[in-house]
Amino acid sequence: MALAIFDLDNTLLGGDSDYLWGEFLVEQNIVDTDSYQRINQDFYDQYLAGTMDIFEFSAFQFKPLADNTMADLLRWREQYLAEKIAPIILPAARELIAKHQQQGDTLLIITATNSFITAPIASQLAIPNLIATEAEMINGVYTGNVSGTPSYQQGKVTRLQEWLIVHNQTLDDSYFYSDSHNDLPLLELVGHPIVVDADAKLLAIAKQRDWKILSLRS
Repeated sequence: MALAIFDLDNTLLGGDSDYLWGEFLVEQNIVDTDSYQRINQDFYDQYLAGTMDIFEFSAFQFKPLADNTMADLLRWREQYLAEKIAPIILPAARELIAKHQQQGDTLLIITATNSFITAPIASQLAIPNLIATEAEMINGVYTGNVSGTPSYQQGKVTRLQEWLIVHNQTLDDSYFYSDSHNDLPLLELVGHPIVVDADAKLLAIAKQRDWKILSLRS
C-alpha cells in the first residue's frame, strides 16, 4: 500500500478553487468588486509566476472569513461549491482516485488553498486526508490570520513531513500528482513524481528528468 498525494487546483480540478472563490465573492457583491477582483487577479498571476507571498495572499483571502458570520460563510460556500466547483471536477480525476482506492493506497490532498474552501471538495472527491493552509480561528470566529505553516512551495514539504509522523506513514513508493512548478520541492521528494496538465516550466523539467506526464483533461 502506497501513499498517493494529489495537488488540487488545476490537477484534480479543471480550474483554481482559490481564484474562483474570489470571483464568486465579487459576483455576489460580498466584497468591493473592482479592487478585490484586481487584487485577486494580481495574486493569481504571482502564483503562476512562482513569486506570490503566501502570507500576503492569505491575509487578503482570509479577510472575508473574518468580516462575515459563520452562517453566511457556510451558506455562500454551498452556493460556491455548486456553481464554481462541481462543474470543474474532472471525470478522469475521479477515475484516477478510484484506481488508487482499488489498490488500497492511502489518499491525501495537499494544497495551498485554505481548508475552509477545500475540506468539502476533498469530501466530494472521497479523499479522506487533507493538508491545506489553515485560517486561524478563536472561539469559533476567524481572525484573518494564518495558523501554522502555509502548505505552499517548501511549506508543503514541512506540512507533509509533520503529517507522516502523526499518521505513521512513509514516502516509500509514494506518488505525487501536480500541475505546478511551485510544487517542485515535493515532487523531488516522492518516489513517483507525476505532472498533470503541467505549466510550461514544470513540463520542461519533467521532460528533462523523464518524469511521467499525464493529462486529466484530454
